[in-house]
Amino acid sequence: MSKRRQFTAEFKAQVVLEVLSGLKSSAEVCREYKLKPQTFSRWKAAFLEDAPTIFERQGQTDPRDERIAELERMIGRLTLELEVAKKASNILQAHLSESETRR
Repeated sequence: MSKRRQFTAEFKAQVVLEVLSGLKSSAEVCREYKLKPQTFSRWKAAFLEDAPTIFERQGQTDPRDERIAELERMIGRLTLELEVAKKASNILQAHLSESETRR
């Protein structure tokens, strides 16, 4: 029993574009890549169905990416606050040490 071949999205797009650009016919790509015509037809239909949404996705951002960016900004702010607090603590400690030695 043979394993089913799996194709990447990039490969499917390449094959469909070869036909849509006129470089090859459907029959040629099916022969060249040993594909069933039904398989190629499904790929082509899916490609054409999703084509209008390709440019819409560019402007959209994933809410998770926005949350990650927000958390990274928060980490940066808290790190800065911690550094300032450490410096203030060191200055205060030094000032208190000087005051005690003067007594």
